[in-house]
Amino acid sequence: METEQVYGEAFLKWAYGNPLGKLALHSMIKRAAFSRWYGKRMDTPSSKSKIEPFIGDYDLDVSEFADSTESFSSFNEFFYRKLKKSARPISEDALVFPADGRHLAFADIDHIDGFFVKGQTFNLTELIKDKKLSGRYSGGSLLLSRLCPVDYHRFHFPVSGHATSTRVVNGPLFSVSPIALRRDLSYLWQNKRTITQIETSSMGTVLMMEIGATCVGSIQQTYTPDQAVEKGEEKGYFAFGGSSTIVIFEPGTMQFHEDILENSGKCIETYAHMGDSMGQAQH
Repeated sequence: METEQVYGEAFLKWAYGNPLGKLALHSMIKRAAFSRWYGKRMDTPSSKSKIEPFIGDYDLDVSEFADSTESFSSFNEFFYRKLKKSARPISEDALVFPADGRHLAFADIDHIDGFFVKGQTFNLTELIKDKKLSGRYSGGSLLLSRLCPVDYHRFHFPVSGHATSTRVVNGPLFSVSPIALRRDLSYLWQNKRTITQIETSSMGTVLMMEIGATCVGSIQQTYTPDQAVEKGEEKGYFAFGGSSTIVIFEPGTMQFHEDILENSGKCIETYAHMGDSMGQAQH
């Protein structure tokens, strides 16, 4: 058990808990222009000076990096760095975590209501923005993976299959940290997000989503759409900030490991790396 060292915790508490902070949140912070402004700052050559202190403050393992720290021309380049393949081995199990981060698993989407805050309803239809498609996933399973600024920020396919092109749903850029979600779960389906369908041979169609957040307006897809993809293959990356991915499975197609379900039931996130096993397919 660990208590997370939250990057920008004081700012998040002010923006989402203080009346003046909420005013700034809705008038400026949630807007795409704010994130673009901050992102440009992280693209400047002068931002490179932030890299070494960041590595030291968060005790990052530089031996995992595919490139040396000296090779990055800006903080953003360092932020969405690649890792050596050996740093993230891909489990032989059918389903793997799509990203490094803190994960919550729900065996039945229809029973997420009240998880973050009593009385809040999880709106799958608004999240997917396709009433016909969302109906196929009622009673299905969902994985929410939360990435922090200290994490590896490339996301990968959790299953093998045929990946469609990515649909973008535009929206504001609220934080998706627990500090924010405990105040309003709907940030997940208000924020800018992307949706990709992965058609598999044995688990139906798996939905993979990337959720934008404050200072993470840039969601970059690096895969080639409308072709076969392999489990663990890179799908894309987030530029500066912390954000989330969501993976949704049709009912009766998979089973999460018991430990992540048990932890999630206690409102405890499970930390795992991309490529670690998250469950098995049900046949």
